[in-house]
Amino acid sequence: MLRRLIAAAAVLAAALTPLATTPAAAADAPLRDLAEAHGRYLGTAVTAGRLTGGYADLAAAQFDAITPGNEMKWGSVEPTRGTYDWTGADRVVAFAEAHGQQVRGHTLVWHSQLPGWVANGTWTADQLRTLMTDHIAAEAGRYKGRIDHWDVVNEPLNEDGTLRQSVFGATLGESYIADAFRAARAADPAAKLYLNDYSTDALGAKSDGMYALVKRLLAQGVPVDGVGFQAHLVLGQVPASLEANLRRFAELGVDVAITELDIRMTLPATEVKLAQQKADYGSVLRACLAVTRCAGVTVWGFTDADSWIPDFFPGQGAATPYDENLAPKPARAGIAEALAPVTPPAPGVCSVTYAVTSQWTGGFTAQVTLRNTGTTPLNGWTVRWSYPAGQRITQAWNTTATQTGTEVTATHLSYNATIPAGGSVAFGFNGTWSGTNPPPTAPVCS
Repeated sequence: MLRRLIAAAAVLAAALTPLATTPAAAADAPLRDLAEAHGRYLGTAVTAGRLTGGYADLAAAQFDAITPGNEMKWGSVEPTRGTYDWTGADRVVAFAEAHGQQVRGHTLVWHSQLPGWVANGTWTADQLRTLMTDHIAAEAGRYKGRIDHWDVVNEPLNEDGTLRQSVFGATLGESYIADAFRAARAADPAAKLYLNDYSTDALGAKSDGMYALVKRLLAQGVPVDGVGFQAHLVLGQVPASLEANLRRFAELGVDVAITELDIRMTLPATEVKLAQQKADYGSVLRACLAVTRCAGVTVWGFTDADSWIPDFFPGQGAATPYDENLAPKPARAGIAEALAPVTPPAPGVCSVTYAVTSQWTGGFTAQVTLRNTGTTPLNGWTVRWSYPAGQRITQAWNTTATQTGTEVTATHLSYNATIPAGGSVAFGFNGTWSGTNPPPTAPVCS
């Protein structure tokens, strides 16, 4: 309860105190404040044993969500059957509550970092299902009401999108996923429940497999609230389809989140590489901001001293926004710039044109062009219109578009927020119609 009160107070303070709009001011603002102004969280994985001194101060000041890196995994909390060690997990949750931060529980069911007694046991299907659901009941039940998001099942798929033949997949088949989610919902009805995996960030075989899996689970009434995209990325290789991929999952009716972001490079780090990393971090943040149901972004450790990358990828590293001495790297500025607030234009200094560029039975594509008719740059914009015949927007690009009933609101993204005097920006979308597709009421900008 204390954590939620602190968080509510922080949001209220952000709403009552306008954020500065200059790049320098945004760069100096806590990242968590910048994210909250967009209705997103910015989180980090942490190591419980390091939550002291400057490490703890930075984790508290810059991030409004915390993921325990290892402290909630099955092997950590139940190393021997029926014997629990909650020390590390309790410490992370208490830290988050003391600093008004959300907690992402990670993870209830995963094929890796299992205790030997689970991984090496000989189980019937009924025995393993009971072991799994009992574990979920114990862990999710212990933190009931204190966890905002649970990674219920982690990494269930192979690279080709088929079910991983882990001890769970091989013994129980795909049904273990539904069983795990139902057990988690019963143990903690308030938490958001996520599937989480790596290499699903781009459109492709594995993300297609995840998409099909989520559709099947939803059709069965399984309580999947969200899908997590780990985003362990390589320098210069942020997927061009990341935003579109997030959007298609969101259109299934689930939340999406970037859950384990880091961007590794071949060492040593150079100014050129760090500049590319800055741009890459900004790209990932902008993709999340462009999708209304993207709940937030979590970096997998905020300091290079606490990163897993060098141990698993020899010769690579420097993957996080802060260096080994807790000094901010250009990547930190890339995050801040992507989250920088903007000032909306004054009324009467912009004009809007709306055009249907393609139409077919039941569907259409439209383009909206916004022009700055004033004498000074516009920093931030919003366009609103109303549909007269029940048209619905299904997918948008170069804007964040939301629709409530007949009313549509389209807002800028970070990269097209500024329009010079006499300049213009265009955005587009696909939509559906039935009967007729008349133009909307005259769009207005502000």
